[in-house]
Amino acid sequence: MRGTTEEKYKMQNAEFKIKQPPRIQDRAFDFACRIVQLHRTLLRTGPTARRLANQLLDAGTSVGANLEEAEAGQSKPDFISKCRIALKEARESLYWLRLFAGTEIVKPDQLAPIIQEAREIVAILTTIVRNATKSR
Repeated sequence: MRGTTEEKYKMQNAEFKIKQPPRIQDRAFDFACRIVQLHRTLLRTGPTARRLANQLLDAGTSVGANLEEAEAGQSKPDFISKCRIALKEARESLYWLRLFAGTEIVKPDQLAPIIQEAREIVAILTTIVRNATKSR
């Protein structure tokens, strides 16, 4: 016998989960973790970097927090509002990351992956807000 129907469904569900792209909430959480790690590193540098690092920490960790609030939104306008805030915070995070790279406080090649992730998060959130606003 090849296995029960239940076992087959479990295998299909496991395969389905593997193929799914990560949820935006999960990507935002991972992004926030990377921002926290970068912040810790930046605190060991000069006063300018420390001050800017705090700005980045606030914006970078706020993206995921607002997405979690959006998921629990009480209404569609509430959902859209929280997603818009997350989008603004993602854009601000991208700005601070670009500033660190542009001023070479951090070597640009070291920041390239997290800058790319910030750009992708901005693009995803832009699409979410646009689609949610259209379907109101």
